[in-house]
Parts: sequence; C-alpha cells; structure tokens
Amino acid sequence: MRVAQVEEFGGPEVLVPAELPDPVAGPDEVVIAVDHIDTLFVQTQIRAGAFGEYFDVEPPYVPGGGVSGTVASTGAEVDPAVWAGRRVIAAVEPGSYASLTAVPVDHLVPVPDGVGLREAAALIHDSVTALALLDLTDLKAGETVLVTGASGGMGTLLVQLARSRGARVVGVARGVEKMELVRELGAHEVVDAASPDWPRHAAEALGGAGADVVLDGVGGELGAAAFPLTAPGGRFSAHGAPTGGFTAVPPDEARARSITVLGITDVQIPPARRVSLATRALEEAAAGRLRTVVGAVYPLERAGEAHAAIEGRGVVGKVLLSV
Repeated sequence: MRVAQVEEFGGPEVLVPAELPDPVAGPDEVVIAVDHIDTLFVQTQIRAGAFGEYFDVEPPYVPGGGVSGTVASTGAEVDPAVWAGRRVIAAVEPGSYASLTAVPVDHLVPVPDGVGLREAAALIHDSVTALALLDLTDLKAGETVLVTGASGGMGTLLVQLARSRGARVVGVARGVEKMELVRELGAHEVVDAASPDWPRHAAEALGGAGADVVLDGVGGELGAAAFPLTAPGGRFSAHGAPTGGFTAVPPDEARARSITVLGITDVQIPPARRVSLATRALEEAAAGRLRTVVGAVYPLERAGEAHAAIEGRGVVGKVLLSV
C-alpha cells in the first residue's frame, strides 16, 4: 500500500511517500480502501517533535488521524453482508496517511446518502470534538459564545453548531476573507484577530459582562487575551494549541470569577462515544444543517505540502489528503 511516512522529526519535508505491506483484517476488523484523509494541526506539531509527553511516537511512523473510504475486506467475525462495500469513516491511530487501513468494526461510522466521502472526511475529528465541547460546556439557547480560530476546520463547525443551539455567536478570525466566511456560517458578529485591539472589539460585540462560553482553539497569546472576555460564572475551554501551547489560565483569577476552565484532557473521547458523536454530525450534514469547509486537497504523495499549508495558516477551513 502507499503511505506518507515521517522519516524523522522535522519540517514538512520529512513527510515522504513510501510503500508498506497491505494490511490484513483481524477477526473483528475491516480493511478500508481509503478515499480521503483528515489532517489536523496537531499532526504537524507531532511531526516537528512537539508534545512527546502526550503522543508516544518515534520515526519512522505513518501519522494517525481519520479516513473516509469503502470497506474492501472483512475479518472472520465481521458480517460481510453488513459491511462489505459500505462507505464509512473511522478514526485511525496510527496509520491513517495510507491507501489502505485496518480498523476495528466497532469504530466504523456509515456515511449516509447525500454526504460525499470528501465532506465526511472533514467531519471525522473536528465535528466530534466540537459536539463534545458544546455538550461539555453545556451551551444553552440565549447564551453568548466566543469562538477563537473561527475560520478553521473545527471553528467553522463550532460556529454553526452553537448557532443551531440558539446561542449568540461571536467569532474571531484573521483577515477579511476568513471573517466573511465565519459571518456566512452564522456568526452574529466577527472580530478581526489581526487588529491589535481585537479584544476591545470583541468585548463590544459580546456586550454586558462578556461571553458565557469561550471556545479557544488557538491558545498562546490570543487565547490569553480571550480569557478575560469570559463572563463571571462562565466556562472557558482551552482545547487548541496551534500557536505552540494551550492557553495558560491564572487559577486564582478563574476561582475569583467562578469561571470553569476546561482543557484538552476533558475532551479525550472513548471510541463508542466518538462513533455516536460522528453519527450525529453526519446526520446533520445529510440534512443540510452542517456545512463542511474544505479549503485544499492534496494527493497522499504530497502530504508534506499539505502540512506546509496547514502551518502557513493561509488555507480557510480544512486541509485533506486524497488517495
């Protein structure tokens, strides 16, 4: 099978094409003929050698994430009448940057009619985390939510899902093109992160005491500037770190203002719940209520270029790989 493999920790150039033996389905597994592959910013950070305390990988390795595709073969304990030839998505750890991948059957999520495999791939991780965050923060109708990184793969989904819950949504995005997209997806107000005084503009857009919920998918200095915009008694989720680090929230300040602070460890989702959440997202997409934004698609052999595009932050929405 064809793969993209990290030969050593480093820049995008270390992610190169390679050939590995085809996988064989175990008794409770299927082999998926991969169509599209999900990419995440954290995969670029792991490739560069970061987050070793969270991810136990050593080169050479095939990055893990998620795939969409068609079930090509089934293991001895899997009913081929149910699964053979079926369009599916699945989270894959490790080994998703590949033309074939073996996955436990209970990790599969069928793709409904009306949803393309490209669009489905864009939902594998981001929609699951987005839904889990909204459940975790218990966002309610009538509340106000601030979404940083609102034009990214997960940010675009958070804006739509928060709006569908009846919340008032303020998005933070960088530049006119990204701001226009976020507004088009349903944000009531959008603030330009490129402006040095964006927190003041965000405070004005939020009005009153601030945001009941802040969903920070950026981290670093921007996330730190977003934390004071949380209303007393509100909820702040520091789940993203494309800047290189998660937002460091002062514990004393959070306690003084009765703010509940959530982190990436709070959205570690077991397989069964991941399947349930992904099913919900695909149903929303099939019904036309959830739109995926795919900004660029690269062939598997050019996975290094895809990583460079992700790190450059010039792409609006998701970056995918195609097989």
